[in-house]
Amino acid sequence: MNDEISTPVRNMSLRLSSTPRGARLARLLAAEQLRAWGLPLDPARQIVAELAANAATHGRVPGRDFGLALYVVGGTLRIEVTDTRGDRSPHSRPLTPDAESGRGLVLVEALADKWGVAPGLSPRKTVWAEIDVSPKPGDAGRGAQGRH
Repeated sequence: MNDEISTPVRNMSLRLSSTPRGARLARLLAAEQLRAWGLPLDPARQIVAELAANAATHGRVPGRDFGLALYVVGGTLRIEVTDTRGDRSPHSRPLTPDAESGRGLVLVEALADKWGVAPGLSPRKTVWAEIDVSPKPGDAGRGAQGRH
């Protein structure tokens, strides 16, 4: 008899064009998947938007897509965005009041419980973020619609 405790794993992965349209589609499809799983939309939707925008902007190589993957294991949602610019490692930088860009990773850092970068098969890299999505006291009976 098998006495192991099983932890359900939910996942979704897809490839999208490294364009602003692909980044927008990543956010929209992630939100739909989170709804289907009954999980809160935010901050995950915001993290996907930032990581996908970075992949389409800074990780873009003409003719190559980026990947989006969502995994839920136990009470943790892991978001992974993989691009083909492994030579360009993302990093958050100090903000200046007049900066027109550079806030994406600052937002990811603020919204995620953990985040990081993992090298992949050359020339890829994956930027990932994890957030706690375990039910909170008082969330009983509230679907994803009530938590966004």
